[in-house]
Amino acid sequence: MSNKPSRISIFGMGYVGCVSGACLASLGHKVIGVEPNRTKVDLINSGRSPIVEQDVEALIAKGVATKLYHATDDWRAAIAETEVGLVCVGTPSLSNGSIDLRYVRRVCEQIGQALKTRNAYFTVVIRSTIIPGSVETVLIPILERESGLKAGVDFGVCMNPEFLREGTSVHDFHHPPKTVIGELNSHSGDVLAAIYGGLPGPLIRTSIRVAEMVKYVDNTFHAIKVTFANEIGNLSKALNIDSHQVMDIFCQDTKLNLSPYYLKPGFAFGGSCLPKDLRAMTHEARMLDIDLPLLGSILESNDLQVLKVVQRLMRHKGKALGFLGLSFKGGTDDLRESPIVEVIEAMLGKGFTVQIYDRHVSIARLMGANKEYIEKEIPHLSRLMCAEAAKLVAESDVIIVTNKEAEFREVLTPLPKGKTVIDLVRIFSPPPVGADNYEGICW
Repeated sequence: MSNKPSRISIFGMGYVGCVSGACLASLGHKVIGVEPNRTKVDLINSGRSPIVEQDVEALIAKGVATKLYHATDDWRAAIAETEVGLVCVGTPSLSNGSIDLRYVRRVCEQIGQALKTRNAYFTVVIRSTIIPGSVETVLIPILERESGLKAGVDFGVCMNPEFLREGTSVHDFHHPPKTVIGELNSHSGDVLAAIYGGLPGPLIRTSIRVAEMVKYVDNTFHAIKVTFANEIGNLSKALNIDSHQVMDIFCQDTKLNLSPYYLKPGFAFGGSCLPKDLRAMTHEARMLDIDLPLLGSILESNDLQVLKVVQRLMRHKGKALGFLGLSFKGGTDDLRESPIVEVIEAMLGKGFTVQIYDRHVSIARLMGANKEYIEKEIPHLSRLMCAEAAKLVAESDVIIVTNKEAEFREVLTPLPKGKTVIDLVRIFSPPPVGADNYEGICW
């Protein structure tokens, strides 16, 4: 808990607002729930919960009894009596799949109108799930228009996504996996950070757009995990395999399977294992008349990432291309199904001049599957290879970084003038700021 309790108004006494209010009051903050539905207001003020959720009613009853929690339909009075406002109203889907912002817009209109007559600094915190860019392009303009004030100067704005699971939301609030604060400026974020300061887990302060996006990434990944497990289960059952045993073993690997290792946006996957094994799995499923739409779409999505690079390079028609790296992974000489091979072949076919540098790939000592792959896929490889990275950079107009060899970072530091660097793997972290000759493929 922060040293000084805050006075917080919460707009929307639905699931997120009700739980957030009850938990914040239990931390000693003064909370006013703002809700147009009088039935909900009366329930809360009588110490009862308008939602069915473990432990929430007990916290509401305690908050009401200690005068730390009450509800009202008077939004002007709530803003006048508080210093922070959490917007927790719903954002339901429209028929075309987009989200309906009408309730968030209306609350921001109310907050803006109330800020006209408020002299003290107020921080508006969006907790509703909204598409990235909505705060900056939709909600802040409404707040500024209705109040006549300037965001970041006269009032603060934050995006604070919630990570509450129905059934365990109170526990999740007090034991969050992370607390994310997207802040318009540091003053805005300081106010919210003080409120959450006593909670365990990492407190992450970032931009508003990143915070908006994080919530969607979390939920879509959860959906992918459920679907992935179900498709593995369907195939396993058809093969007379206990899918729960399989997934229990799978989940014990926290170095690769349940880890950040493969979750870095960048170029396509390749190599001798992933493409081959995906094809084998999906082929087996087809033989068993089992539809695996998620697994079946992975190679197609991977191919699109290769095409994305080809299309990006086509903007540099007439320029000499230099590829730093040829193998599918840095530190290896394995060229089997290296996606960069596909890119190089495509660019050669479109008439580009190409050079390649990869110190791990030596034509003289390649043998077996790698040698066979080169002879089949890029028969003129020896003509394209360059002996030195610095020479390739000097002789190329566009340099494409394909893996994270330290040598590549060194030869590109500082970024060469008059040349374009296209980074497929984010070799610079953080990436160069303000460099107009540097392009990231996924950032």
